Amino acid sequence: MSHADTSYKANLLSREQFDRQVVFRSADMNNIPADLRDYDFCWSICALEHLGSIKLGSDFIENSLATLRSGGTAVHTTNFNFLNDQHTIDNNWPTVLFQRKHFEDLAERLQNQGHTVARLNFNVGRKPLDRFIDVPPYPHNWCKWQRDMWQESVVHLKLSVDGFACTCFGLIVQKG
Repeated sequence: MSHADTSYKANLLSREQFDRQVVFRSADMNNIPADLRDYDFCWSICALEHLGSIKLGSDFIENSLATLRSGGTAVHTTNFNFLNDQHTIDNNWPTVLFQRKHFEDLAERLQNQGHTVARLNFNVGRKPLDRFIDVPPYPHNWCKWQRDMWQESVVHLKLSVDGFACTCFGLIVQKG
């Protein structure tokens, strides 16, 4: 089964339509190939925090708009350091953590270039599960005895990355 096949949803479109319109292709996010152009939609999910720095992640979001036709939409999600506005993880670390100021600066830059950025929503919730911050080891890193003991899937909305509380943040941009 190919990567594209795992994305097929029969309730959304026919297989024939999917095969005509969907192609899976690996690409270097720090060097987007010039032939990837004029698409309606660009999506990255929890990848740009692994590009090496907050600047490289922000650059990717900005550069990803070149893959879209005018009016096309980009959706990007990444880790959001929501509790600490002073310190974060940046540069040469496996996972960097964006802060509110990074999203606000990027949104302003994109809007100044003529793009439309959906309203930024920094509300991280106030319900009990919203207040739970999971700590390592996370379920995907559990050893056999841990998996055997806790067979139900464990869900977390927030987690600790090197001591920083983070959650997922989404940025939606329509190309001008």
